[in-house]
Amino acid sequence: MFDILAEISRNPEITQRTLAKICKISIGKVNYTINKLIEENFIETKKTGSTIHYFVSEKGKDYLIKELEKLQETKVSLYKNEYKPITQAVILAAGERKSFDRPIGLLDIHGTTLLERTVNILEENGIEKIVIVTGYLKEMLEQSEVLKGKGTVSFVENTRYLWTGSMASLALASDYITDDFILIEDDILIEQAAIEELLETGERDCILMTKESGSGDEAFVEIRNDQIYQISKDIHRLNRIDGEMVGITKISCEVYQEMLNIFKDNQNPYINYEYTLLDVGRTVNLGFLKLPNIIWAEVDNYADYFKVVDKIFPLLKVKEEEIKVNEIKETISNALQIDKDLITTIQSLGGLTNRNYKITIDGKDYAVRFPGKGTEKFLNRSTEKLISETVSELGINPPILFFDEHTGLKIVEYIPEAETLNPKTGKREENLIMIADIFRKLHDSGVDFKDRFDVFEKITEYEDVIASGNVTLPEDYSDLKEQVLELENQYLSMNVPLSPCHIDPLSENFVKSGANKMYLIDWEYGGMNDAFWDIAAFIIESELSPAEERLFVLQYFNGEMDTITAKRLLMNKIFVDFLWTLWGLMKVATGYDFYSYAMGRFNRTKGFVKEYQLLEQKANV
Repeated sequence: MFDILAEISRNPEITQRTLAKICKISIGKVNYTINKLIEENFIETKKTGSTIHYFVSEKGKDYLIKELEKLQETKVSLYKNEYKPITQAVILAAGERKSFDRPIGLLDIHGTTLLERTVNILEENGIEKIVIVTGYLKEMLEQSEVLKGKGTVSFVENTRYLWTGSMASLALASDYITDDFILIEDDILIEQAAIEELLETGERDCILMTKESGSGDEAFVEIRNDQIYQISKDIHRLNRIDGEMVGITKISCEVYQEMLNIFKDNQNPYINYEYTLLDVGRTVNLGFLKLPNIIWAEVDNYADYFKVVDKIFPLLKVKEEEIKVNEIKETISNALQIDKDLITTIQSLGGLTNRNYKITIDGKDYAVRFPGKGTEKFLNRSTEKLISETVSELGINPPILFFDEHTGLKIVEYIPEAETLNPKTGKREENLIMIADIFRKLHDSGVDFKDRFDVFEKITEYEDVIASGNVTLPEDYSDLKEQVLELENQYLSMNVPLSPCHIDPLSENFVKSGANKMYLIDWEYGGMNDAFWDIAAFIIESELSPAEERLFVLQYFNGEMDTITAKRLLMNKIFVDFLWTLWGLMKVATGYDFYSYAMGRFNRTKGFVKEYQLLEQKANV
């Protein structure tokens, strides 16, 4: 019916035969439909001689208009709309702000910067690849202390930033972006919770918006039929204002490709990404997330900057702290099935990967670990739980109150009078003695950690990752590897028994309680291995002097080492440093600045090999 009526509106003199051909139906069906349209007053007829002319009536015109509006509202989906984790991000930081002597993202805001804060939030939420598009004063961004060594961050330069809009910058990221991503403008300050909520939303294409701010530089949004209808900075172009864009958008790889296709034929280099996105949105459904009560700001000039420093950022930090405290209380109260009002104090203990807190519940202190996002990819929490519970029973690890093997949430009794050791305090005589004793207690316990830590399997695993990256190996790497493999054969012939091991015995993993009690914590990497691995690793990581090492091993072995024991310990030193050499090179392969670290390990490995060769020569004399 619609097709026939539409064709008649275009050509009143059209014949039924032509209609049948165009609409691909029989003449009989055309005749039936036309008679029906005449009967229902959708069309009128006028006969001139033997020719009948058809005219669309007012009723017919109303029908066509309504049907066309429905068609315009119908949008296609480029994919199955289901939740997809986001691991990539693009930060647009090319634009020039003449008011400032540096990129907006590097302005100091109470000891941090917009860029540092944004990158940290993204990393905390599992973003593994961050592409920063630079332009204005790009060197300052690339040499920024807060970004140095961050393997998640890559830079791409928009050399024409003065003569292009933000879509040109976004297009330059195409060589780096391989999946859905979150797009953030560098001049945005916003609550962490807003970014997290956008990342968690089920819609793969989703514009973050809020209520109208009145800032004067708003990108207004109009919503129709629960879909993005219009985006414009010109308020006169919208029928109504449903909010404004914040400058943070989640974009699917399919929609991004459509944006690139449109931009390829674009004749206006100054076009911004919002309008290219809107062009895609004319035929593809774009979602939106409206958070009307978030604290946020856009910094375009000094007035904005001072407002952020003096008012908005302090308010934001207070709100975020309240949210964090409430989330911690909710999580712990749900885990322990207690009233959250029993949790009276929460104190941050820091942490690089995990978030750690000291909390007080009903007058008693506990330590809580909230695992970092993404750690579940490389850590077996079920194994860690088993090991942690086992060593707690041995009195080596603090008693565990709660351990969720699915989320990694861990609550243990807080160590009284806790002193976390460091490489300096770990070398004190009394501490070396207690550490040696705790190792001997662990290694002689006879418990089975089930999982095996095989250094030679790890070497192969790390080498595979290195091979896939653009990493320059040391010139004599092959020679050293050959020597290590020769030692492997000798080592395996010893048939060394496996013992429960910590694997990662940094000084910082030892916590002293008062004067006479020592704990060994953080068993994420624990497994069955040669007990001498722990001894060798501790000596290396703590950088013990010969005298300190002698005291330590005398205490551990209850006396002097024989030649075979000394050789086995030295072998483990070689294996420890060689493995962490490869770990460092693997980090380089994945974008992190760990080359100096790796070379330090590499050179020390060579020194240990020479020491081993001398030991063998003495043994053979």
